[in-house]
Amino acid sequence: MKKFMLAASVLALGTMSFSLAAQAQDAVKVGVLTDMSSIYADISGEGSVKAVQLAIEDVGGSLLGKPIEVVSADHQNKADIGTNIARQWYDLDGVSAILDVNNSAVAFGVGQIAEEKKELALFVGAASTELTGQYCNAYSAQWLYDTYSVVAGTVSALQDAGVKSWYFITADYAFGHSLEDEARKLIEASNGDIRGAVRVPIGTTDYASFLLQAQASGAEVIALALSGADLVNVIKQGSEFGITESGQKFAGLQVTEANIHTLGPAAAGGIQFSSPFYWDLNDETRAFSARFEEVHGRPPTMMQAGVYSAAHHYFKAVEAAGTTEADAVMAKMHELPINDFMSKDVQLRVDNRAIRDVHLFQAKNASESTAEWDIYQLLSTTSGDVATRALNDACKLVQ
Repeated sequence: MKKFMLAASVLALGTMSFSLAAQAQDAVKVGVLTDMSSIYADISGEGSVKAVQLAIEDVGGSLLGKPIEVVSADHQNKADIGTNIARQWYDLDGVSAILDVNNSAVAFGVGQIAEEKKELALFVGAASTELTGQYCNAYSAQWLYDTYSVVAGTVSALQDAGVKSWYFITADYAFGHSLEDEARKLIEASNGDIRGAVRVPIGTTDYASFLLQAQASGAEVIALALSGADLVNVIKQGSEFGITESGQKFAGLQVTEANIHTLGPAAAGGIQFSSPFYWDLNDETRAFSARFEEVHGRPPTMMQAGVYSAAHHYFKAVEAAGTTEADAVMAKMHELPINDFMSKDVQLRVDNRAIRDVHLFQAKNASESTAEWDIYQLLSTTSGDVATRALNDACKLVQ
């Protein structure tokens, strides 16, 4: 009797899962997996969901005769939580593509689930170069940038300006390590002097001891290999310590519009950094940003703009493929050039890395800024073929 009841329960569970999956197929569904509540919520978060909704609007709201739906969840910057959400979305909820995943450690796990389930993951906020190295696969793409692309322009510009000595304050997780590693390679290749480094936990609020170590090193530049609220906190406290007044400079190895806006020109003015996007680059970026601001209350960050780009190209590829089947859609994503307000004939390389131009910016000071979000000054642009690192032999897609 117990065996019969167990068999019936298993059959019922199987029927329920099938029913849920079948219901999910009544729509083309994408999931935004991002930080909704912690240090990256300001640069991705709900704004990433709004970006996908604008992309849905721009393709008419439906594909293949079905409505497009977006679901979202908070990965809490924890790999186990992120991978569990991804597994449920693919297995039970009918999600055919996961977008954003603005944490590299979470992206490593989600990419493995995408490969296992043969569904797509389009990483926007996740920046580790290992996503196109040892963790690359046929079902996940690195859509916006990586730590090499944003580090190379900034480090090279400062070296060209005569900077010789460096000290690192680095977030102690995959993203921060990758930023520091890429910067070290460039500095050491030019015989630069690295005076030291300190690694700090994610979500640190008191940077006093770390800043004192950096100040004591005498390095010309304190390179900040962290992001989000962590980046804001260390620069604010550094300003209070009078670090820049004493002659040292901060270099942000990964900076977004929200960071500079939060800091304000007094603390941020003069900081140099690289980014693939700024809302005020041209007429197209300004037009999109005006739409985005209407629904989100502020211009998009580079991550939020990148999420729109990923969603929009995915929808175009689904339409062209006539299916949401991952292999067919990925083939179309490679075949079709990426074109939107921030992308002009961008190609998805064999390792699933989007080859984008990267711009070098300097944060405006108070005398240069004419409006609340007039915060970047464009210094130069590096083409995508130069800004993107060479193919990594660790990626099985290029072997």
